[in-house]
Amino acid sequence: MAGSDRAAEAPTAHASAPAAPEAVKILIAGGFGVGKTTMVGSVSEIAPLRTEEPLTAAGLDVDDLAGIEEKRATTVALDFGRITIGRELVLYLFGTPGQQRFWFMWNDLAIGALGAVVLVDVRRPESSFAAIDFFERRGIPFVVGVNGFHGRHPYPAEEIREALALPEHVKVLLCDARERASSRDVLVALIDQLIDAAAAAAAS
Repeated sequence: MAGSDRAAEAPTAHASAPAAPEAVKILIAGGFGVGKTTMVGSVSEIAPLRTEEPLTAAGLDVDDLAGIEEKRATTVALDFGRITIGRELVLYLFGTPGQQRFWFMWNDLAIGALGAVVLVDVRRPESSFAAIDFFERRGIPFVVGVNGFHGRHPYPAEEIREALALPEHVKVLLCDARERASSRDVLVALIDQLIDAAAAAAAS
């Protein structure tokens, strides 16, 4: 019968579309010129959105370029990128502006964020203190990525942890923000830390 044929061709009640991947918002933070824009750009699977503007003489009195004299542009709002981690997880990356006069934007960017990467330049570690304090005060989990400029890492991770007075549960990773694989490893470490924290909370 025609009706029977149609019934045979109809999808079963158990058939369903694949579940959409979980979307997670992650911040990439740190001081001025530590490599936030570079990290987002290196790891993003889409063309990153950037809000960079050239540095001008008008900003010389407020922008500290000590140690980064070669810097020619700065993020004035945010950087945005996306990376898929496996088939079940998509990270939306928001790079924060580093200059103090733009820090007021961090509160808005942090809304809905599950975690953060704080990038550190060991030539200027003090430039990332504000980002570490920001996430500690708000209880937002974070890992520290030590960006090796020119591919150099003069200090081991544990020495950097001690210098920054970081607790043991905060992962410290040596990385190169220019390299996709290195940046991805930092993000995966953050996800692992979030999973560990969730498991510990569930067990308590």
